[in-house]
Parts: sequence; structure tokens; C-alpha cells
Amino acid sequence: MNAPRRIAAWSGPRNISTAMMRAWENRPDCAVSDEPLYAHYLQATQLDHPGRDEVIAAGDTDWRRVAAALADGPAPGGAAVWYQKHMTHHLLPGMELGWVHRLENVFLIRDPALVVASYLKSRATVAPEDIGLLQQARLFDEIADRLGAAPPVIDAERFLLAPEAHLRALCARLALPFTERMLAWPAGPRASDGVWAPHWYDAVWKSTGFEPPRERRVELSGDAARAADACRPAYEALARHAMSPDT
Repeated sequence: MNAPRRIAAWSGPRNISTAMMRAWENRPDCAVSDEPLYAHYLQATQLDHPGRDEVIAAGDTDWRRVAAALADGPAPGGAAVWYQKHMTHHLLPGMELGWVHRLENVFLIRDPALVVASYLKSRATVAPEDIGLLQQARLFDEIADRLGAAPPVIDAERFLLAPEAHLRALCARLALPFTERMLAWPAGPRASDGVWAPHWYDAVWKSTGFEPPRERRVELSGDAARAADACRPAYEALARHAMSPDT
């Protein structure tokens, strides 16, 4: 049996990461994994996330075992393509990252002001480390240095203006065939959704495809504004590499 293609998508929260996971799961050749490092992250940090105890109980809290399976184990169901949805802030300090370089890495970014505003609808406070952009920038640099070239970067707002063109471009970069099945999917939950889905996935469960971006006026103050401002240089550095539909 041939080894699966292992596509790791590194995002922060409140992005298009779950909708993107839906798009890939709708491919007939693809299996997906939803935030496989989340249980370890919550066990190690003891942060008070919605459903924390349930997430820890349902997942594997040994990051080394999880990483080994992601990098070298069989894909779920023996699929030819394995799409792994990751939150970059789940990579805690001290975790060895050699396994990441055995994956084909893609970065999903979003303007930090939009992320912070959305994040605070479900959480009482936010710090720069909570939204993943600082960690994304560090991981991006490490992967780009190893590859000698920038890995694919997708900016959420740009993507939503032209999902099909972006997905075609991404599939071309990955040397995978594009299928229109990536553009629409049935509404509702999936067996592959993490146990945290009832706390976070309401909009995705109602969706049947990518929705156009909405005009938003975001006004942040205090710690929220400081968190977004602290992450903006990282966002802008990554955005310089964001894909265009014709790349």
C-alpha cells in the first residue's frame, strides 16, 4: 500500500479552518483529522476551554505518540490523502518539531483584528498567544528554511472572494487533482468532528459551502486591541506569501 499524502493545515482559531476541513473531507480520496493535538494542549496548559475535560478524555494527551501517527502512521480508512487540521498554538514550547517536516504544510491566516473580535464571542479574554499567528510565523520560517521556498499560504478573506480559484491553485501546488466536490458539502455534524464541535462549529454545521466574506467594522480596545496589534507584524509577514488564484 502506498503511503498517504499528508496535508497539514496550520491555522489559528476563528478562521476558515473547519470549512476547509469540510472541503477536503468531501473529496472521495481524502480522510481528515480534527485538531489531533488539542487534548495534549489542554492537558499541558489546563486552560479553561469549553468542554476541556471531555476533550482531554476523548483524545490522546501524549503528543509524541500523536505526532508519530500523523507523520508515519496509516491514514484513517486507508485514504490516499490525509488532511490534518491543526491549530498552531497547540505546538507548545519544548515540543520537538522534526515530525512536521514529514508533512506537506499549508498555512491558513486571517487578519488578527477579525480573529480577536470573533474569538471574544466565545471567550472572555484573549492574549496574543491564543490566536496562533505568532506561532504560525515561527513555524513558517522554520519550514521555509528547510524547504528553501515558502510553503502555501491562504489568506481567509482573499480566499472567500474566489474559493474555487484558490482551491484549484492549491491543488496544483500540491500536485493533486482538483474536484468540484471541494466546493460544497452536506450540512450537519460529521463523525470526524472533535468532541468540542458543539461549542464552536454551529456556523459550519449550518453551512453547505464557503460563504462570501461579509463587510465588518471591527473596533477593539484594551487587551483585545493590544493582542491584535501584537500579532499584526506576523500576519503581514505571512500575508506577503498569500496565494493568488493565478499562482
